[in-house]
Order: sequence, then C-alpha cells, then structure tokens
Amino acid sequence: MALNAALLDNFSAARILVVGDVMLDRYWFGEVSRISPEAPVPVVLVGKTEERPGGAANVARGVTALGAHCDLLSVSGDDEPGRRLEQLLRAEGVQAVLHRDPSIDTTVKLRVIGRQQQLLRIDFETQPSHEVLLAKLSGFTGMLEQVDLVILSDYGKGGLRHIEPMIEQCRQAGKPVLVDPKGEEYRRYRGATLLTPNKSEFRQVAGSWKSDMELAAKAEKLRAELNLEALLVTRSEEGMTLYQPGRVTHEPTHAQEVYDVSGAGDTVIATLGVALASGISMPDAVRLANRAAGIVVGKLGTAVISRDELRQSL
Repeated sequence: MALNAALLDNFSAARILVVGDVMLDRYWFGEVSRISPEAPVPVVLVGKTEERPGGAANVARGVTALGAHCDLLSVSGDDEPGRRLEQLLRAEGVQAVLHRDPSIDTTVKLRVIGRQQQLLRIDFETQPSHEVLLAKLSGFTGMLEQVDLVILSDYGKGGLRHIEPMIEQCRQAGKPVLVDPKGEEYRRYRGATLLTPNKSEFRQVAGSWKSDMELAAKAEKLRAELNLEALLVTRSEEGMTLYQPGRVTHEPTHAQEVYDVSGAGDTVIATLGVALASGISMPDAVRLANRAAGIVVGKLGTAVISRDELRQSL
C-alpha cells in the first residue's frame, strides 16, 4: 500500500497511554572562545537556556504533536524540576498523572551546548520507592479502559519495575502494548505486541551477526521466545527492520541530514503507537515511523514532529 497523507486523518481519534520513566531535559547554549586556565576544558559563556520534557514525557509530547490524545502515567520527585515538567507537559496538551515521590529527585539531564555541539551532559537521578510504584500500578488499571493502545517507555530509571503485570493487564483487556526496551533482561517484556530495540540494544541481548539472514534468525528466535506479535530493530543509518511471523519488512533510512539522534527512538514509538491506534497496518506504521525518524534527527535535542510535518514528507 502506498503511503499517503489520508492515512494521517484518523490520528486525532487515537487515545494513547504512555507509561515509563520521565525526565526534564535542560539545555545551556553558549559561546566557546577560550580554554580554561584551571584545566584543559573549554569555557562556555551561557547565553540561552531551554527546557523540554524527556524520556517517556518526550514520547507523550510526540503523540500529542501528531494530533492524538495522550495520557501519561509516571513518577517524579516532589521538587522544582517535577513541577516544571508537569507545567511543560500541560502546555503541550499531555494529560499527565505524575505520582510525587518526596524521597527522590526528578531525573534531570543537563546538556551544555557550544557551537552547536554537545560538550557535556550532567545527570541527576534516583530510583522511585516501592510504595509510589504500587500506587502508579493501581492508577494504570483505571486508565487502561479509556485508551486504544499503551506505550511502555523504559529508560532503566526504575519507573517500570511492575512492567510484567502491566503487559498482562493489556493482554487481558485486548489493548496493544508497545515497549521501548532497556537493559538485558528482556523476559520482563514477554507478551508485548511489539518491542522496538535499537541495533546496539538488540546486539546486547541476542549477540552479534554477520548477515541480514543471521540477524533475521536471531530476531525470530527472540520474538518467539518472548511471545511477541512483532519485533522492530531500528538500525540507525541502515533504516529499520520489522520481524513478524513468516514476514520481514525492511525500511531504508529517510534521514536527509543527521543533526542529533537524541529522542529519535521516542519519535519512532510515538508514531508507531498513533498509527496502529488509528487502524494502520503494522508494516505501514513502520514506514510512517521511519519517515518521522528521518525528520526528527535533523533537529537539535529531544524534538518532536507534527502531523503537518509528517504529512508534507509524504
């Protein structure tokens, strides 16, 4: 089926629930004109700062940018970054339920940019408490009934410690569930509709390969072991490949110019989720996600693309 703009018309009817690790991305932009006399490092004279939702929050804003309705369920600290994150999400139309955990700091990634290059990243993070995560799980049950599809965005920060019962609830409710994985313990994702590891994440779990045939065999083995409907391996400049029972669909990259890959995986899973919830077939949803990724890597930082941008690319 040829991709056309009419496929995007039903995006506004889609209702997505995003659950996962949220964070606040902070950017300090400045000029670099000298090396510090104290150490051999550049001195950045900061002239501009920006703040954007990151992690699962970036997935959620990607969903709303495509015109769909998005609920976000997560955990944050009871602090200034957590309140700022909630404010930014509200401004982008995301219905966010952030369980406040006073014992943790909201995850913050601070990036220092000089001459359009990232010079340094500083991370602040702590794992959420068991009690807050249990409260979030009970909230998940209530929200599940109201949505068409669930995206679980795992950044390894502890917010998806109860991912197995979440996937099981999705299966029982007949709701597709897409997972952006992290780490090596993929048994946690058993029973998901679609798993979207990138090339290095997949290699970490399945081992290296020397040919596309060997990659396909490893992908099918993992897909069957985890009882997934499909597995999508995103392969950077090589595009992305979808593995379904008896079928392999490869999409070559559409990137015109790669400027910044941070957040590209968020864009892929957000586009997949909205497309599938709108009734688009999985191979066509992957083609749309590939287009979206090709656009977003041309932007600086954790960016999103709008439905109009995606429509124009078609």
